[in-house]
Amino acid sequence: MDIFEAFKNRISVREYGDKPVEKEKLEKMVNAGRLAPTARGEQPWEFVVVTGREKLKELADIADHGKFMSGAAAAIIVFCKDTKYYLEDGCAATENVLLAATALGVASCWIAGDKKEYSIRIAKALNVPQSFKLISILSLGYPKIKPEPHQKRPFNEVIHWEEF
Repeated sequence: MDIFEAFKNRISVREYGDKPVEKEKLEKMVNAGRLAPTARGEQPWEFVVVTGREKLKELADIADHGKFMSGAAAAIIVFCKDTKYYLEDGCAATENVLLAATALGVASCWIAGDKKEYSIRIAKALNVPQSFKLISILSLGYPKIKPEPHQKRPFNEVIHWEEF
């Protein structure tokens, strides 16, 4: 799938089938995140890949809007060192992971991170040093049913040339 197809087809999926996500695909997703643009070349990110059913359930129990993660095949959790631009860098890495997942035929859902009260508990559950901030939790798996892309706002409604 080319990148523009991934842009068009990526949607949040919260119901997954039983098929595990292949390790090679998970590594490709993390590598896509690693290749994201970064302010000052800092590359502050670290990626924790979780495939164990018990750990996924533990994380789902902590994340108030991520209960469905207990049914996912895997999760990639993005953390960044607390730098000046950690949030921008981490979000760029997150989007790369999401687009890579779509291109590889894997469904995903971005579960909130940094601003949530549970972010410290997620970090502790994964033994992440305190100097890192939770950016995102990405649930992953093969969809239970084939999802349909959502209708997007028309292009001519969102583009403005020279001024708003």
